[in-house]
Amino acid sequence: MTRPAVAGFTRETARVKFLRAYDEAMRLWPQPRTELDVATRFGTVHVHRYGPPAGEPIVLLHGSGANAASWYQQAAALGRQHPVYAIDTVDDPGRSVQTAPVTNSEHNAAWVNEVLAGLDLDRVHLVGHSYGGWLTLNQAIYAPQRLATVTALDPGGLQKVRIRFYASMVAGLIALAAPTHLRSRFARLLANSGLMVPRELMAPVRRSATAFKPDRRPARPFDDDELRSLRVPALVLLAERSTLLNPDTARTRVTRLLPGARAEIVPDADHGLPMQLPDVVNARILRFIAEIDAPAPDRAG
Repeated sequence: MTRPAVAGFTRETARVKFLRAYDEAMRLWPQPRTELDVATRFGTVHVHRYGPPAGEPIVLLHGSGANAASWYQQAAALGRQHPVYAIDTVDDPGRSVQTAPVTNSEHNAAWVNEVLAGLDLDRVHLVGHSYGGWLTLNQAIYAPQRLATVTALDPGGLQKVRIRFYASMVAGLIALAAPTHLRSRFARLLANSGLMVPRELMAPVRRSATAFKPDRRPARPFDDDELRSLRVPALVLLAERSTLLNPDTARTRVTRLLPGARAEIVPDADHGLPMQLPDVVNARILRFIAEIDAPAPDRAG
């Protein structure tokens, strides 16, 4: 049997160019920002921190092929009240360096848990987008002990990834070559708000698209028993115009299998939900955390 490969850049020159673009993208984050490296059995995981020195932390997991820079609008808003940590996924292009294969749900839950332990975080609000949303739900299923809440933004894991999603991503790469004044039209037509993000955010993604291997398999759907086992308070925000999943079907599955979860469809949003509608997403995350943390009413007397 062939040993599963670890992810990495195919050429050193490509890695250097990527890191230059990555550092430029991270300048979008508010300051002061600190960076940390956490050793896990699967490699060294890079983490960015912003926000107050104390408080319940919010930990962010980005989508496939992206990196921590994509959360700059969340860091600024969520970091006013909470310490914010954004993780470069161990097997995605970023400043994390993978050294051992990550092959299943247990492995993914293990490396995330080791990062939280290495940061000395015992009660976190975990938030993930797309593949990061899959990681978030996976953590709540397989290693929930450090989680206070989970928020999954148009996540993988609720359905099989649709062909439409891949078609939208390919068409989006082609549309990036269009003149700037036409991109908003293509973004609307393709339900791909990624076409409208700042140039700095797209530069590292484009740098790594052909120079970072191996490509990870699509996020598998969780089965019914896995979702039924999830006991962490959960918020699932689904994009009305999602290319990844059917939002109505996904909401029905969440409400059927996770009775305590809150599943909402965000009107007119596409799969790039946290970048497209940051104010809506940030407000909803903070409200959910506040509601969960609110003390129960005193019914004495």
